[in-house]
Amino acid sequence: MSTRLGSVHDIPLGEGRTYAVAGEMVAVFRLRDGSVRAVSAVCPHKGGPLADGQIDAEVVICPLHLTAFDLTTGCARGDLPPVKVYPVTVDADDMLVIPSEVLL
Repeated sequence: MSTRLGSVHDIPLGEGRTYAVAGEMVAVFRLRDGSVRAVSAVCPHKGGPLADGQIDAEVVICPLHLTAFDLTTGCARGDLPPVKVYPVTVDADDMLVIPSEVLL
């Protein structure tokens, strides 16, 4: 079973959006190459909104304190704990999809 979040086209290239999914806040990013990544939407430092952070092909930078988190592993480039990474795909209808079992 999977959860459809919405159209990938709702996220401009190079930006992120936050989705509430099964009681969790998930930040989904559409990278400039068209690929997508998803991590916890809340920075573990002071709760910064990661979907509002700057991204490149590898990291998202928290807009509050500039801590970088790897978009593939969730690891912080610093001494903070990692953020959770979610597998996200785009289906044939261009909808963002997260497997439901990873949200439990």
